[in-house]
Amino acid sequence: MDCSSARELLPPYFDDELDRATGRELEAHLDGCVDCAAALTELDALRRTLRTRAPRYTAPLALRERLQSLVSKPLAVQTRRMPQRWLAMAASWALALIVGGATVSITGTQGAHDADQLARDLFSSHWRALAATSPVDVISTDRHTVKPWFAGKVAQAPVVQDFAEQGFALVGGRIDYVGSERVPVLAYRHGQHLIDVFVLPQESAAGMAKTIQRQGYSLEAVALGGQAAAIVSDMDESERVRFKQMLAAAK
Repeated sequence: MDCSSARELLPPYFDDELDRATGRELEAHLDGCVDCAAALTELDALRRTLRTRAPRYTAPLALRERLQSLVSKPLAVQTRRMPQRWLAMAASWALALIVGGATVSITGTQGAHDADQLARDLFSSHWRALAATSPVDVISTDRHTVKPWFAGKVAQAPVVQDFAEQGFALVGGRIDYVGSERVPVLAYRHGQHLIDVFVLPQESAAGMAKTIQRQGYSLEAVALGGQAAAIVSDMDESERVRFKQMLAAAK
């Protein structure tokens, strides 16, 4: 794959729209191309900036009332006063305003959309780690090295445990963004599988589905000791169950 093809694939890759084979081919290119890897990082930085700094506007009450009145009027009356195309658009906006409390935001709505965006963030972070030269910022199998490394960098350091004897070796840790939140990530290796454990704010993890599958990878809500977390990997279900049990018992 050349750089020109890779640049065209970066946006759909970032939005989790590539099939697994194409995604793996792009990841292989990113692993050896500094310029394309930097372009992906810039794309991620742009999204974080839009989500944290983009202005939010509240629709004026008069506009909301006008749109509600249009929706409530008989269809024949509406059709005489405006073209059908604009009628459909007005109705769509009215419904969006009513459901969303009349708040228009370019960064998305709450609820299910937030849960979906959380999943996108976690999958994207894991795939970027796979494509990077190293999936971690601090490389160590010693939990007494990894845990202190997080001190001062995140609000709460994660519970860190090495499970090498059980076949799940600690690789190290890194810090990544989930939305606008800096979160600690622990990386483990099981055979050929890289496993990312994201330690999440309780409110973020609350609305996440138990298991999500995308392009051969799984995202699961787990407990890391007493902390809310999520794992992303391409392990099979039996291996994930074993690992989840170890995480839950970690201290």
